[in-house]
Amino acid sequence: MAMIEFSADEKTLIIDKVQRYFIAELDHDIGKFEAEFLIDFFSEEVGAYFYNRGLNDAKAVLEAKLASISDDLYEIEKPTNFVR
Repeated sequence: MAMIEFSADEKTLIIDKVQRYFIAELDHDIGKFEAEFLIDFFSEEVGAYFYNRGLNDAKAVLEAKLASISDDLYEIEKPTNFVR
């Protein structure tokens, strides 16, 4: 799996969220460097789990849509003497 890259604006937003979480939930102020290091750690060590879950969720949605389309096509099929 290729490394997930974020734009500078996205990374700034994520860093800000991590810093605010640490202050609100842990009553601990961390700097930008520490927050960025933590984000990189989670991205490298557990990011694939979240990525794969997203893929599986997308696959389930797609399979449900394809099943629905297949059912819809079957409903509009015209009767013939041809047997599949």
